[in-house]
Amino acid sequence: MPARTVGTGDRSARRTLDRSIWSIAGPALVTLAAEPVYLLVDTAIVGRLGTDALAGLAVASSVLLFVVGACIFLTFGTAATVARRVGAGDRTGAAALSVQALWLAVACAAVATPLLVALGRPVVELFGAGAAVAADATTYLRISLLGLPALLLTMACTGALRGHLDARTPMVVVISANVVNLVLEVWFVFGLGWGIAGSAAGTVVAQWLGAAALVTAVLRRTLPLGVGVRPRRDGITTLAVVGRDLFVRTVALRAALTATTVLAARRGAVALAAYQVAFQWWVTMAYLLDALEAAAQSLVGRALGAGDVDGARRTGDRILLWSTGGGFVVGLATVVLAAPISTLFTDDPAVGPLVVSSLWWVGATQPISGAAFALDGILVGAGDQRFLAGAMVASLVVLLTAGAATLAGGTGLWGVWLAVTVFMASRVVVLGVRYRSGTWSGHTAR
Repeated sequence: MPARTVGTGDRSARRTLDRSIWSIAGPALVTLAAEPVYLLVDTAIVGRLGTDALAGLAVASSVLLFVVGACIFLTFGTAATVARRVGAGDRTGAAALSVQALWLAVACAAVATPLLVALGRPVVELFGAGAAVAADATTYLRISLLGLPALLLTMACTGALRGHLDARTPMVVVISANVVNLVLEVWFVFGLGWGIAGSAAGTVVAQWLGAAALVTAVLRRTLPLGVGVRPRRDGITTLAVVGRDLFVRTVALRAALTATTVLAARRGAVALAAYQVAFQWWVTMAYLLDALEAAAQSLVGRALGAGDVDGARRTGDRILLWSTGGGFVVGLATVVLAAPISTLFTDDPAVGPLVVSSLWWVGATQPISGAAFALDGILVGAGDQRFLAGAMVASLVVLLTAGAATLAGGTGLWGVWLAVTVFMASRVVVLGVRYRSGTWSGHTAR
């Protein structure tokens, strides 16, 4: 949905607002891309091991992204809640919630990790892939779970720091961790001959190093304010209440994206391998555009915490304009560079053409995605989580209906991308109507 033409004052005021937006969005662009960049590196390296290994990575990464996505409230909820406290002038309260976010991450990891260790193989088999693909997927998943606690801590730390309007520290840590990941993966996979297991192991080591650095950064910011490090029920409960509806919203989102992988798997290993490459590119573009969503969460949250509804609206309008335009730019680049992008990830003559045609779909729909992500961030920053949960469930139903129709119609891989397009368009319509109503601006921090 295109942004409305709005007044943001004179040109100097617009530049000031843009600087505030990009002071968060710029570093967040790098930080948010951490997990998909990890997976893109994995995809490029594993793609040289064969089609079965690449298809196995598609299944395992889909499971991992589902779990990580379901816990995104550790970043989104923490950032928005802390930002509203900062906007209200309660810096001690903001610091206390930052520490409790770390404990909430630990609690989530304590539940999710053993559960996936026990259920990993059955979950992989639900995708309906062949035996060789399932074996590679299970290997990658089991090793990757060693890094899940680190990844959840990273998400909580990122949200806490972003709530304090510090997006630079996570950026520096993420860049460093990705360099370590690349070096270790090449060494483990090709130097030591560990295959797909080496790809997962390199990522795990990099994730733990990054988490350690970010936890240290959060404690350095919060402890001087006299905030204790022990878990506190009130703080964890506050964040859990905020995260509850975001959890529902994100589980519905991850269910939709996981369903698309299932739809691709039903079209065979070649289609699934091609979908893995194009989907990881889609995810990477999504995280790039999510940088502006991150800015919306922090800046809209801070404005509403300070009681500045007009400022929140101006910020939302400006971010919506930037995000839709950014979607057009990255989408055009994807369409133009589809063939070279394909060769980076596979040299299989059966997979390559399907990757190219899939990337055309990815590129063409990026403006829609940009609008959806911006609207989502504005409503998260406003504390409108309950509406977001219901809206995402409705869009999940749209996706499942469209996906079932394309599968029944016997379409090729393009049918999966058509279902994804319908899904994202439904998000823009529902969230856009809510945004224009102005109801979201009545929500306040707790």
